[in-house]
Amino acid sequence: MGDYGEPPKPTFDWLPEGMEALADGEYDAIVLGTGLKECVISGLLSVKGKRVLQLDRNGYYGGDGASLNLTNLFEKFQAGEAPSNLGANRDYNVDLIPKFIMACGNLTKMLLHTKVTRYLDFKSIAGSYVYKGGKILKVPATPEEALVSSLMGLFEKRRFRKFLLFIDQYVAENPQTHEGRDLTKMTMRELYTDFGMQPDTHQFISHAMCLQLDETHMDQPALSTVQELQTYCYSLSRYGTSPYIYPIYGLGGLPEGFSRICAIHGGTFMLNQDIEEILYENGKAVGVKAGNQMAKAAMVIGDPSYFPSDKIKATGEIVRCICLLNHPLPNTNNAESVQIIIPGPQVGRKNDVFVCCMGNALQATAPGIYVAIVSTIAEKKGNPDQDVVPGLQLLGPILKRFTSVSTTYEPVGDGSEDGCFISKSFDATSHFESDCDDLLSLHKRVTGEDLDMNINADSVEGDY
Repeated sequence: MGDYGEPPKPTFDWLPEGMEALADGEYDAIVLGTGLKECVISGLLSVKGKRVLQLDRNGYYGGDGASLNLTNLFEKFQAGEAPSNLGANRDYNVDLIPKFIMACGNLTKMLLHTKVTRYLDFKSIAGSYVYKGGKILKVPATPEEALVSSLMGLFEKRRFRKFLLFIDQYVAENPQTHEGRDLTKMTMRELYTDFGMQPDTHQFISHAMCLQLDETHMDQPALSTVQELQTYCYSLSRYGTSPYIYPIYGLGGLPEGFSRICAIHGGTFMLNQDIEEILYENGKAVGVKAGNQMAKAAMVIGDPSYFPSDKIKATGEIVRCICLLNHPLPNTNNAESVQIIIPGPQVGRKNDVFVCCMGNALQATAPGIYVAIVSTIAEKKGNPDQDVVPGLQLLGPILKRFTSVSTTYEPVGDGSEDGCFISKSFDATSHFESDCDDLLSLHKRVTGEDLDMNINADSVEGDY
């Protein structure tokens, strides 16, 4: 026994002289970072009985996707001390990367898979809006709302309704529901045109409902876009006000929930623990080194920031602007929480601009204060403020504003050759749908198996 009755550190033949084992020394997987993707993977691995060691250089869970209190927020952006008129520190859980969860989408299925929902409470987001012709307009949540919406004229509403009825009954595996349309060949543009809908309607459906990020999908087979629209409509019918849900106390609760799952199944977590290098044998990752400590594993999984530059490549830049307000967003019916999608073509841009706003009802801010976050892919090199102007113009008076520009990365390889399984950086959208695609890809690369996504997403416990 060591001092104070501590068990001695384990020793291994592979440990060089003068080196100690890091934690228990040998694992099935070492996970670097506690971002959402890393925590989902470690949770799923540990549930399967794998021994997981998860490290994070920060003293908090979540990495880039953490939720910060007021003091930490001001510290992170080196903005001095938080003014006292913003309320109590403990009232704030501000997401560094704000995203809403599609109620019946893939992330919800992953939450259900690991039963992480037992640690979280969710609320429905009050409204989803789209920017069109200089105005913020509500995305219809019911057929009744569609009929009175100023998004479309009277005849266009009828065509829109007919289109939605087709989408609702469409089943890819059942040709009787196809009405003679082969969506594996017919493009999205051809499908819209087939229903006689106007280009403005195409844009609103594609960007605000199918959550497409630009126009490239228009000339690709319609099937995947139609399936995204079905998920949106199904989620919308489930909760009524919008298709999105959000964990009370911020997205930081998601990685924390998954880390609890991992710990329950024997996983080891170490915060404030950086690594110096990833160790390789014959070109394959076999462990990590930190100071005079080492741990070994069959694979190393993590976010791009933990890997050397030859393993990752930059894919672009994202501008995010966190704004504190003392009012709800104008023209949103005083909604407590909203998402606004500004289709790029509406404001002369290639990429969409996303706005999401939440207040005290979601325990994100102190009473009377709202946090609105504008995000988009940088297009104006060296002038990030210009990129977020279309979103900032919709917010009304701003008390305090924090702007960040972050480079996004993706792995160069898939991990099969070097044992390094790397996630992509989070994208600029205000939802998790494309990030879930990366998560499913990461899961398959790590385990060799597809994650079973046939689970019914209707049953997230909690009071919506």
